[in-house]
Amino acid sequence: MLVLMLGFTAYGAKYNYILATGGTAGTYYPYGGAIAQLFNTKVKDMNMTAQATGASVENIRLVNKGEAEIAIVQNDVMDYAYHGTENFKGRKTQGFRAMTTLYPEVVQIVVSPESKIKSVADMKGKRISVGAAGSGVEANARQILEAYGLTYKDIKVSYLSFSESENAYKNKQLDGFFVTAGIPNAAIQGLCATHDINVISIDNAALKKLSTKYPFYTSFTIPKSTYKGMDSDAVTVAVKATLIVKKDMDNQMVYNLTKALFENKAQLAKMHAKGNELDLKSAVEGLSVPLHPGAEKYFKEKGVLKK
Repeated sequence: MLVLMLGFTAYGAKYNYILATGGTAGTYYPYGGAIAQLFNTKVKDMNMTAQATGASVENIRLVNKGEAEIAIVQNDVMDYAYHGTENFKGRKTQGFRAMTTLYPEVVQIVVSPESKIKSVADMKGKRISVGAAGSGVEANARQILEAYGLTYKDIKVSYLSFSESENAYKNKQLDGFFVTAGIPNAAIQGLCATHDINVISIDNAALKKLSTKYPFYTSFTIPKSTYKGMDSDAVTVAVKATLIVKKDMDNQMVYNLTKALFENKAQLAKMHAKGNELDLKSAVEGLSVPLHPGAEKYFKEKGVLKK
């Protein structure tokens, strides 16, 4: 269900659009509000309203049904929808196109030093939270375990949210847990303020398996300065927070939106810190579904894509 609205009304606008975001406590909603505000001041003849939603899965369905014209989603969930896998198994949903990636959402694997877990391979027989059941985090965890030849049968699995994983770790009920989120993550920050943690890496062989089978993954290095207690950088994978639009949205409008976003990055960053992570060079990395022609035109003009 759509709740709350964040936008700036342009009376008499020729085009009125809904931007589907996420829950009010997360990043998608306030960042989506900043994007909507930017578009409303930089793109003529339109008014965009950001609305709070249940995030990626719901947003794809909203755009597919025409109840929203633009949305923020994770690129892995976008892949599942387009190809009919995972949350969308047997139900290909293709009424949308990709516009651009926004920022990385990093798979962070936190383990207890006492667990002796140095690699995902060492998780066999250990107590591991893989995220809430059916969540994007849970799919990421399952795919990473698979790259090491492990399944849930090989671990003592728990399906816990970020905050639940944090509490269970504090109570010594877990040996480790997965988080997919921007860095630094509040739950991990809260944990390492009072408890020792290790953030483990994914090795090169597993990285290659993941990127080959799941093209939405990109490699990412978590700097050792991110969390208290990290002794070295951790190499992992990330998915991307991504803007999608209706498949049949006007080509010129999508071109104008894409151009406005990248050419006003500094202004966007003043409205929300995630605007600093917008990167033209990596705008199409990790996209495994077709780009909207309007966005494609802009990226070709900028040399991001070959003409």
